Amino acid sequence: MRVALFVTCVNDALYPRTGQAVVRLLRRLGVEVDFPMAQTCCGQAHFNTGYRHQTEPLMLRFDTAFEDYDFVVTPSGSCAAMIRDNYPRIAARAKAEGRDPSRLGQAAARSVGKTYELTEFLVDVLKVTDVGAYFPYSVTYHPTCHGLRMLGLKDRPYRLLRQVEGIEVLDLPGAEECCGFGGTFAVKNSDTSAAMGADKARSIDGTHADAVCTVDNSCQMHIGGILARQGSSVRPVHIAEILAATKEEPWT
Repeated sequence: MRVALFVTCVNDALYPRTGQAVVRLLRRLGVEVDFPMAQTCCGQAHFNTGYRHQTEPLMLRFDTAFEDYDFVVTPSGSCAAMIRDNYPRIAARAKAEGRDPSRLGQAAARSVGKTYELTEFLVDVLKVTDVGAYFPYSVTYHPTCHGLRMLGLKDRPYRLLRQVEGIEVLDLPGAEECCGFGGTFAVKNSDTSAAMGADKARSIDGTHADAVCTVDNSCQMHIGGILARQGSSVRPVHIAEILAATKEEPWT
């Protein structure tokens, strides 16, 4: 099994500890993980802003960077959803426009079948829920929109969290409501985004959890910023960091 980490732009630039946690976790489970240096952006920001044609070279580059791997694992529900849901759309649209779709179609077919969000890979491919983690804190989980609605992660993150030694998993009221980030939505509709985020942060703070976790650092960034401005003590953390934590290497 050849496995590659697709770290994503947000993690690479702002949350490198998340990528490090994924590697540490998978290696602890006996998986050899590579990091292809040719990887760049999956094109989600371009596509969501309407620059479909500019997304196509990034889609082809993704395929080339990861062509030698059986699985591509990413700690981002939104980027996994971009690849699995939108790459085929891009290829189909190119075909409908009468442009040569062969490379795009092949790239989409190869990428879709082997790209997994982290919790999917653990539960569906490795068939594990107890990853040997230790996290002696109370945690509430925010199911991000892409993971919830596009990937259909369902209870996979909860199944993993509930097997962590020492953890207390707290229910989040209104868990399925969007946090308001939505990538460029937060820029173009900042007032609405901030109001949605404030509602989400109040719900999280009301749980009195030590931490709130997500499968997307972009949503974590949005929520964490609002929690901090509200003076909340709840800390944002990616689920990979929780699952990678052990008694020997605790979360800090």
